[in-house]
Amino acid sequence: MTTKSNRNAENGIILYIDQGLEAIVPGFLENRRRDVETLETALEENNLAQIQLIGHRMRGDGGGYGFDAISTMGTALEQAAAREDRDAIRRHTAELIDFLDRVTVVYRR
Repeated sequence: MTTKSNRNAENGIILYIDQGLEAIVPGFLENRRRDVETLETALEENNLAQIQLIGHRMRGDGGGYGFDAISTMGTALEQAAAREDRDAIRRHTAELIDFLDRVTVVYRR
């Protein structure tokens, strides 16, 4: 799998991903957008176990889909939940939102 990230002039993120993932990447990204909602609700409800589980899943799944940054964010969320560090959870959730807002996927043919 070939991945490469570059920031474009509008502060966007261009991520180059192998064409073989084209059918599944949109669903993966949509699931991460749903994760944001779940993370925010879990934080409001003080459900750190759920945040830790989501972070763990993101850590494991991100790289397989070509999104190493999501794996890194997942690790950070998982660790922050384990430490009960709500401020870090908010920061990492905001980082995920920002990434999802700015990323553009380009499929390598």
